[in-house]
Amino acid sequence: MSGQAPTEELAPQDAYLARAEGTVIDVSEGGLFLDRTVFYARGGGQPGDIGTITWDGGSAEVVDTVRKDRVPFHVLAEGSALPDPGTPVEGVIDWERRYMTMRTHTALHALSGVVFRDFGAKVTGGNMTPGEARMDFELDAISVEFGREVERKLNEELVRGYPTEILVMAREEALKDPDLIRTKVNLIPEFVKEIRIVDIVGLDRQADGGTHVASTLEVGQIEVVKTESKGRANKRMRIRIVTV
Repeated sequence: MSGQAPTEELAPQDAYLARAEGTVIDVSEGGLFLDRTVFYARGGGQPGDIGTITWDGGSAEVVDTVRKDRVPFHVLAEGSALPDPGTPVEGVIDWERRYMTMRTHTALHALSGVVFRDFGAKVTGGNMTPGEARMDFELDAISVEFGREVERKLNEELVRGYPTEILVMAREEALKDPDLIRTKVNLIPEFVKEIRIVDIVGLDRQADGGTHVASTLEVGQIEVVKTESKGRANKRMRIRIVTV
């Protein structure tokens, strides 16, 4: 990829975009790079998109999207044909999986907002798969009853229909607001000079690079399926979406 122009990443600009045309700029064993892509590259706890890439005379299944040297890399199914650099292609994501991931991601942000607002706890970690997720908080204790209370509060907030807005701030300005970095440790790499902010207006506002639904109404109902201690001042909640 040395000397190549950076890939235009469409997912952070429009999470609802399911397909896009692009051009192959480089190929590598097991996958390829595009000049523009609708696929979200795995990061920040959000899984990479899967789907298909087609071109004149060929197609390949994308089984994951990751980063290589900070650039989205489309991992193709084993044995797939590889188009030559310069080949025009169309990428199509698995939309149902992406949309469920968007709902799940927004649910996690709403969960973070509720716990931070009502209990003052910062996030110490998190991860998600489509429809299920876990989030760790800086809490001294956690219980089943606490999980039920948070579940009730979270579902009450989701149905209020908070809109989600995306904005970009210079790193220096963003870091002046301690509420924008809800994790216990700032995980944003030093090379990132502009920070993308996901604002669930009125509920949660923090730095994040992932995809989200436009309103908390789209999330559906959430169930806290498990609470557990992962060490001193590190308590975990597992959630899942229970409505289709």
